[in-house]
Amino acid sequence: MAVNACPYCGEDDLRPEPEPRGAWRCAGCTRVFVVTFVGLSVGGPVGAGASLRPGGLRGLE
Repeated sequence: MAVNACPYCGEDDLRPEPEPRGAWRCAGCTRVFVVTFVGLSVGGPVGAGASLRPGGLRGLE
């Protein structure tokens, strides 16, 4: 997954990191982060009572 900007500071100077797999390093704030796809929302706003399709948010209750 390509990332266009740091989710913490907005800097766009990002470099891939070898570990953990799929990690990016931000040159602006020096944070290393991973962006993951969790699942698809099944209509309506996300929040209390929202549900996801099977395979989403497993173990993140």
